[in-house]
Amino acid sequence: MANFPFQRLQADLATLINKTPAGQRLPSEPDLAKQLGVSRATLREAMRSFETQGLIRRRQGSGTFVVGKVQALDGGLEVLESLDTIARRMGLEMSVSDLAVESIQADDEIAGALNLAKGTRLTRVRRVIRAESRPVAYLVDILPEDLLHPRDLPADFHGSVLDYLIERGDPLTSSRADVSAIGATADVAKPLEIQRGDVLLHFHAQLFNTEGKPVDYSLSYFIPGYFHFHIVRRVGSS
Repeated sequence: MANFPFQRLQADLATLINKTPAGQRLPSEPDLAKQLGVSRATLREAMRSFETQGLIRRRQGSGTFVVGKVQALDGGLEVLESLDTIARRMGLEMSVSDLAVESIQADDEIAGALNLAKGTRLTRVRRVIRAESRPVAYLVDILPEDLLHPRDLPADFHGSVLDYLIERGDPLTSSRADVSAIGATADVAKPLEIQRGDVLLHFHAQLFNTEGKPVDYSLSYFIPGYFHFHIVRRVGSS
């Protein structure tokens, strides 16, 4: 019974969200906390579950808005596919914004991930992926400049470095990814139009060629409510 007040708070929030038209702003945090008779910290905790479902979106300096539910992108993790490929298969429209392609130098972390010397020239590709105009993912790919120069990407680049390399004929074989839930840092929260500290699904990956050499180091940040990833596994040693 100890959780009953919190469950009631979530039920009250669900009712309020369901009654509010998509695109409309909810009352301010202080007003809503007062209206529901809870602290702002308790209110924020209760609202996080609705954020991860993609039902509301907090925008820095603007407030909390109700958003219409979009179909989640559904993909298995056994086969590496781009978000663009998954979206096309599901008949969903996605777009790219905030594209930044730049030349950088490898620091210790990136040099280790790509098995390169510190200071090696690299190309970094950063962009926001949108579904029905809403930011749903923030992607960063880092590759050796001799493999991908900033000027190499075509004008009609659709956001997938993986698809570009495959279409170019690069010999790619496998990817290793670490998956975790993290709180959004300021540099990721801003392009995703969310609050710092909001929960994100984070993929930290390396892409390998046929020689076993890492050719792409990627950081992917997903707003959980818009994605459904699954894994098919064998039982035991079978």
